[in-house]
Amino acid sequence: MNTEQNASLGVFDTPARAQQRTRTRFMILALISGGTMINYLDRSVMGIAAPSISADLGLNAAMMGVIFSAFSWTYAAAQIPGGILIDRLGTKLTYWLALTLWSLFTGLQGLAQGFMSLLGMRFLVGMTEAPCFPTNSRVVATWFPQSERARATGIYTFAEYTGLAFLTPLLFWVLHAYGWRFLLLAVGLVGILYGLVWWRKYHEPHESTTANQAELDYIAAGGGVVDGGQKATSFRWSQIPALLKHRNMLGICLGQFACNSTNVFFLTWFPTYLVTERHMPWLKVGWVAVLPFIAASLGTLVGGWLSDALLRRGYSLNVARKLPVIAGLLTASVIVLANYVEADALVITILCIAYFAQGMSALAWMIVSDIAPKGLLGLSGGLFNLFANAAGIVTPLTIGIIVSLTGSFVWALAFVSSITVLGALCYLFMVSDLRRLPEIPSEENGAKQ
Repeated sequence: MNTEQNASLGVFDTPARAQQRTRTRFMILALISGGTMINYLDRSVMGIAAPSISADLGLNAAMMGVIFSAFSWTYAAAQIPGGILIDRLGTKLTYWLALTLWSLFTGLQGLAQGFMSLLGMRFLVGMTEAPCFPTNSRVVATWFPQSERARATGIYTFAEYTGLAFLTPLLFWVLHAYGWRFLLLAVGLVGILYGLVWWRKYHEPHESTTANQAELDYIAAGGGVVDGGQKATSFRWSQIPALLKHRNMLGICLGQFACNSTNVFFLTWFPTYLVTERHMPWLKVGWVAVLPFIAASLGTLVGGWLSDALLRRGYSLNVARKLPVIAGLLTASVIVLANYVEADALVITILCIAYFAQGMSALAWMIVSDIAPKGLLGLSGGLFNLFANAAGIVTPLTIGIIVSLTGSFVWALAFVSSITVLGALCYLFMVSDLRRLPEIPSEENGAKQ
């Protein structure tokens, strides 16, 4: 183990040195955790409001499947432009614009008068949310040493689930008391206000007035990009196949498609599943729906802790990062067992196990931070999230069609289960040793070589 690795793992950190180091990176982590919570709240509130919207606007299951899926059409399509925007405009401005606009369009969904107007707003929410997770990945690669990235990723991922877990009963109460239109308007307003907090508090490491040199040195020793050196390589379309020609990048992209399939089910069809397939009353659903989200939030923490613990104990980066993801994907496939039990308690237990495991596998974002070329952190994150949200297009549409044709969720759960197994196979047989990919030179630099 060399000096740099020892420093990144904190081997040489005496108590005195640890006390001298500031902890600004954790304030930054709190900022992106809050933004991630709002991001998931805004994209998933439609699932809570769906039965009321469907009844009020006269939308059937197939039409609601289109509405759910529409978010991911533009969300996926905007990943590459969003990644380029991050690399060009920087983290602070890009994230503030995205957060403010997606919150605005979330609120405007509450003014929809029919299928087309709701569809249009849903398109805009998806498009403007696109930079969120590539930005998170960029922030982690910038502000955290390698030995802390899994926990950092686990914490902001934890926020997306816990926000939904603890706010879901409140959201159902607001829906019941004031209706779906007020619910959407209120959720949108919260995000706009949080955008002001982000603008005031976020800074890059080299611009920070609160991080001291000891903290910056600690981050840099662990591979964090603290000096503003992550300047963008000039974008050209050939960079996309250049990234995907690396098996590691392609493998984690396909794996993330599988991981997100389970997540999308819970964010869209899960409340409807409890009401129509399990015949639970709405007020009970509001409380029962909390449990899988709590389980998923715990899964993210366990996965992050396990990954960093393995790394500290001397296991390779390859083992430490891949093991929680593969275990999570394989375990999430148990969701299909809900088809074979009758008791509500057993159904919820199975779904909690599946979502806990999905929470573990969601930590694949930390792998992007580990392997993305320094000049293409935003583009790499956007490409990764493009594959993830192809699942956001395919999964809700497929489930909507299955439910419309069969009147049941049986084959829908089987579909989700099979996709997770395929994702685990991608990690097992495509993703090899993890290391940062080489720089992809700009066209001008390439011509000089």
